Amino acid sequence: MLRCVRCGTEFTTYPLKSACEKCGGMLEYVAEQPKRGEIGFYGSLGLWRYRQVLPPVQRVISLGEGGTPIHSAERLAKSVGLEAIFLKDETRNPTNSYRDRAAALLTSNAIDLGFDTLVCASNGNMGASLAAYSAKAGLICHVIVPRVVDVGKLAQMLAYDAVIEESGEIVDDSIRKAQALAEETGWYQATAELNPLVVEAQKTISYEVYEQFGIPEWVVVSMGSGGTIYSIWKGFKELKQLGFAESLPKMVGVQPEGSAAIVNALAEDHAEGVKVSNPFTRALAILVGEPLQSELAVKAIKESSGLALAVSDKEILAAELQIAKLEGVFAEPASSATIAALKKLVESGGISREASVLCLITGSGLKATDVLQALTKKQKTAVLGLEISTKEKILRSLSKKETYGYDLWIKFGKIMTRAAVYQHLNELSEKGLIVGYEKGGKRFFRITERGRKALRAIDDLKLLM
Repeated sequence: MLRCVRCGTEFTTYPLKSACEKCGGMLEYVAEQPKRGEIGFYGSLGLWRYRQVLPPVQRVISLGEGGTPIHSAERLAKSVGLEAIFLKDETRNPTNSYRDRAAALLTSNAIDLGFDTLVCASNGNMGASLAAYSAKAGLICHVIVPRVVDVGKLAQMLAYDAVIEESGEIVDDSIRKAQALAEETGWYQATAELNPLVVEAQKTISYEVYEQFGIPEWVVVSMGSGGTIYSIWKGFKELKQLGFAESLPKMVGVQPEGSAAIVNALAEDHAEGVKVSNPFTRALAILVGEPLQSELAVKAIKESSGLALAVSDKEILAAELQIAKLEGVFAEPASSATIAALKKLVESGGISREASVLCLITGSGLKATDVLQALTKKQKTAVLGLEISTKEKILRSLSKKETYGYDLWIKFGKIMTRAAVYQHLNELSEKGLIVGYEKGGKRFFRITERGRKALRAIDDLKLLM
């Protein structure tokens, strides 16, 4: 059945609804819990291994979701200042995000109920996942996207032949459109914020963590609408209720500073998110102004004696590069926010350096084209900077002593090819900054007065930086 988390009123599971008709509270799926001796997990690690704690499904739609690895991030932990960090890498799912778990359960449920069309509002991952699983199941998938969406995720939806419609600036607007469409057409409502089965699918992440690792002291999750952190918390609570786990983790929820409705709610001791006017962040997967599942997120953080904090976009991007450079995991910005938050918590003493911490990596950075463009720009800037730096080194060397190309190559530690050194020499000669001449069968170079002026200009520029 469905039960209101606020007033406890119960409803039948069909037709599916997300909010309580009495008090407006969020609804969650509940079932009679079996005892530990009555339950068993069967098959390989993945979503369907936990069918006994999932809503009943007759026809399973699967692309091999779940069973994702946990990485011991030793170099990252050292950089952040912790003894241990573990990354639950959901980028290894079929469409490279954790939403594949929900898409598998929702499309299976839609088939069981006799639907042939789904509608979903999404700012990226959920739309891509549902499009893929709908293609597998032969369903028609309508995805309502906001104007601001990662093009990489949009490309996935197009490839899987979803019907895409743009509505509104951010996902809040798209959700309202999807809700109206489902009511008007009778299509299956597959929007993450409007279908309680999404939480059920995503809680299997916790079951996997328990079997792979045990129970960490802290679990760090990025928050958009708030449903994901509650999914993870619910999974761990069930493990304890079933008699498997002996302890529970503290939950840490992270949001961008420009879209921090749930963080603000906890700071002001509200039960629900405080609406953010004109929200902004480059972490588009968690760009939400009025999170519909904030009540669930607040509940998870408070029940677990956890924490919530906001991080800047600059900190998120730095963390994304850090994870990739140190651990070989390319996480999307939303996921990288968890590492940015950890760094702040360690520095402030919010988490002890000896604590065991697990971060949820929800999706791949390959989907976030905005970040890819930033990285490309950085690479071009770095190449340009290297070129200028090399020419400056040549000028400074020649300002002290006239010499030849091979000698310069040796002085620079052979960090580039000899051909590259001669290319720089030719370009400096063309600009009149150096001149070449023959001496002892070798071509020597000396700096000109124009070259010395260029060096003085570089020095003046550095004083201003």
